[in-house]
Amino acid sequence: MKLAKGYFGRRKNVWTVAKNAIEKGLVYAYSGRKQKKRNFRSLWIMRINAGARLHGMSYSEFMGKVKANNIALNRKALADLAMNHPDAFAAVVNAVKK
Repeated sequence: MKLAKGYFGRRKNVWTVAKNAIEKGLVYAYSGRKQKKRNFRSLWIMRINAGARLHGMSYSEFMGKVKANNIALNRKALADLAMNHPDAFAAVVNAVKK
């Protein structure tokens, strides 16, 4: 019943309803942890794509050249550079274009 604290209506004080709500919530929590990883990866890809297109490249072209030039920056770092440090991202794009 401690896990049902904050639930609305009978979900907080009727044992069977609370038990079912908690079990369902735990299932959603498990799958939500997996979905969060997917969502962040897609967000990073969108940010990198937007940054790369400002410099005249597509995302796939940019990432292919990043791998070919052995630049060891992952998508999370590249997305952070594209979003918060456009000058540093431009330096990475220039290094890739050469």
